[in-house]
Amino acid sequence: MLGSIGAWLRANLFRNRTDAVVTVVVGSILLYALYRFLRFLFVTGRWEIVRVNLPLYLTGAWPSDELWRITTVIVAAALVGGLAAGVAARRAAEAPDRVDTGPRSPGRVALDLLDRLWPAVATVLLLLILARTAAPWLLVVAAVVVAIAANQVGRRLPLRVGWLVNLAIPVGVVAALWLLNGGVGWNEWGGLLLNLALAAIAITLCFPFGVLLALGRRSTFPILRLLSTVYIELFRGVPLIALLLLANQALGFFIPQSIAPGRTVRAIVVLTLFTAAYVAEIVRGGLQSVPPGQIEAGKANGLTALAITRRIVLPQAIRNVIPALVGQFISLFKDTTLAGAAMGFLDLLRAAEASTQQDAFRGDGLIAEALVFVLLVFWAGSYTMSRESQRLEKRLGVGVR
Repeated sequence: MLGSIGAWLRANLFRNRTDAVVTVVVGSILLYALYRFLRFLFVTGRWEIVRVNLPLYLTGAWPSDELWRITTVIVAAALVGGLAAGVAARRAAEAPDRVDTGPRSPGRVALDLLDRLWPAVATVLLLLILARTAAPWLLVVAAVVVAIAANQVGRRLPLRVGWLVNLAIPVGVVAALWLLNGGVGWNEWGGLLLNLALAAIAITLCFPFGVLLALGRRSTFPILRLLSTVYIELFRGVPLIALLLLANQALGFFIPQSIAPGRTVRAIVVLTLFTAAYVAEIVRGGLQSVPPGQIEAGKANGLTALAITRRIVLPQAIRNVIPALVGQFISLFKDTTLAGAAMGFLDLLRAAEASTQQDAFRGDGLIAEALVFVLLVFWAGSYTMSRESQRLEKRLGVGVR
């Protein structure tokens, strides 16, 4: 073992004197930076600003007497997610081309989930440690128990009713938005909750719109192709921050204030329209990667153009561009902070900045602690999305001929 490590080091880091000098210099800089960062995290950092303002960071100005709405949505999401995972596991187990590896124990399943989702799990655990009451612990325990129970139920459901679980996902999203907005208006949303809501809604809307734009740009109808091309090039040529500022400041000049949508709706529309243009170009690249012979084969079998697109072209095109799509969605998640800056939302980043101006912390120079917390949360979300993308790529054999 030690011999193989030494051989690897000699082959990759110490092949000659130049490589050895570069390795020592760069390694020393990285080790020193890591030492300073760990010392800041565990020794010199004053994290009381995060502990005191944790509700502000997570939910913004959300009324405390309405927190039951968020609790209900989290538990319901655990229920639907557990059912969907159980149904998917049963489908995979009964697939005709499945290689039987034997049943997995619950402990093995838990370890696999931890390996996949450890950044998100670690972040949730950190939030629980910072919490000053037992309520968040009870919520997490309830959500985990509900998800495990729902997963077991989903594994025992007949496959013919699996479509009901698939239908429950979009219905659940609509119901969750209705419940959350039932007593708390969009303008009272804030913190990480607002960032997640903006990203989730915009991703859900921009993907089908982007696919339609990609198909429109490759259409044989000149007017449809022209309109799609103009839209894509227009939105890809304008900075997102400019569109957000335009929607926030200048929309009143074109639409009467009595019928103008709220700031949150404007942000969702801008993020959707902007990202859809990039999704369209990504999907168009995937469409061009599908061999023309497969389209000809579909025509030879009597399939219509719509059936060829839906059954042959689109599945392969989207499969081929999963890494680029997920990268764009990660970028959208991080770009929600631009919406906060341009439109005055109290999102996670602005909440962190605002907390340093409180009387208890003004002048203490704790902006570094607040921003490191924001960095950690966004990194955990982005890295989890990236790992799930890699897992999906392996399952679908992306890049494998």
